[in-house]
Amino acid sequence: MDSASVKAAETVGSGSRGFDAGTKINGPKRHIAVDTIGMLICVLVTGAEVQDRTAARHFLARLRYVCPSVRHLWADSGYTCTLIDWARSLFGISIEVVAKLAGQVLFVVLHRRWVVERSLAWINQHRRCVRDYERLPEHHEAIVRWAIIHTISRRLT
Repeated sequence: MDSASVKAAETVGSGSRGFDAGTKINGPKRHIAVDTIGMLICVLVTGAEVQDRTAARHFLARLRYVCPSVRHLWADSGYTCTLIDWARSLFGISIEVVAKLAGQVLFVVLHRRWVVERSLAWINQHRRCVRDYERLPEHHEAIVRWAIIHTISRRLT
């Protein structure tokens, strides 16, 4: 599970737009969960100002509804604090945080985390997903699903 902020076009409403101070991007943020080979399980679009820990509560509820068999998640260090205990007690999902290695300065492929990063890169290969043009977050979620369906179907043939 991971998230990425996306720049927004002028047509995007203020409800799904926000400013991510970490990446200096004004637009929405995509929260996605993928399986171990990178196929999309669940997507949630929020404003970019929403922290990962905050959006993860709604995201995990949606993930539990879409795929109730999920028992373990790997996430980056943005999903720490009380979220891990909350997910375990309420949904029975254990969250393992895959953090950077001690003293890491350059890029290093981290086990399990690269799968979701690769899926985010697959999504960004599609023109409609590089920038958000949709007025509603639900429309952007549908565009993300179409992008993954297109990518996976291309890789299967």
